[in-house]
Amino acid sequence: MARPVRATRRGTVLEWVARQAVPRREGRFDQFGKCSNMMNMKPLLRSGPVQHFLAWLISRYLRLILYTNRWTLDGADHFAPHRAGKPAIYTFWHEFLPLMPALPMLARRFPDYVPTPLSTLVSQHRDGRLIGTVVRHFGIKPVHGSTSRGGANGVRRLLGLLRRGASIGITPDGPRGPKREAAQGVAQLAALSGVPILPCAVRTSRRVVLNTWDRMAIPLPFGRGVVVCEPAIAVSRDRWREALPIVTAALNQAADRADRLCDKDAF
Repeated sequence: MARPVRATRRGTVLEWVARQAVPRREGRFDQFGKCSNMMNMKPLLRSGPVQHFLAWLISRYLRLILYTNRWTLDGADHFAPHRAGKPAIYTFWHEFLPLMPALPMLARRFPDYVPTPLSTLVSQHRDGRLIGTVVRHFGIKPVHGSTSRGGANGVRRLLGLLRRGASIGITPDGPRGPKREAAQGVAQLAALSGVPILPCAVRTSRRVVLNTWDRMAIPLPFGRGVVVCEPAIAVSRDRWREALPIVTAALNQAADRADRLCDKDAF
């Protein structure tokens, strides 16, 4: 006589085994609403080959943006000494980060253009490493560092580059904000190196604004683009604190002018 199968809270053992054999096509959702299948993809997205492919894909898209928009350089006189080789600290608000390569692209169109090494500070976090790989495609050298880990070393390296005649690009309200508030690092770099700050902004007429802390705009092709350069700001070694509100005001002025110029009837 066959022995009965012991029942469990989930039914009989055989029923439980049968349930486990049924393929699950939909991911489970945890108490926070996150799908387990999506969460299992995170290690894949963080892998080296995938990160390099994403960087290549992003760089191809940005090149599409750069070559399919009609570009205007506003404030060309302010930019002239620096495209001719004079070092500068190119400063943008974080919301303009995707279009930072537009400035060196426009510089190459001028007959007096002198190639100058260009570096930028990026986070040591995986997002920063991805950005670093993207900017390499445009001839920009990433310097890894952050305010929480490796930041002092990154700033020292930027200072060394400036003293050797290179230029740098920096977003003084990044990587986490507050939005459009310049941190003290940009003024300190200018004061210690003697290299002026060039406030800039880049905007395209066609864009998608993200719901992020900085309201970053993703540019779209086949529109108009503008790069705005405000007058350079020199910072003395003992007056860098007083320079911060001046830098903030100049960056806001550049951003507002870029927005106005990208209105449909502006140019």
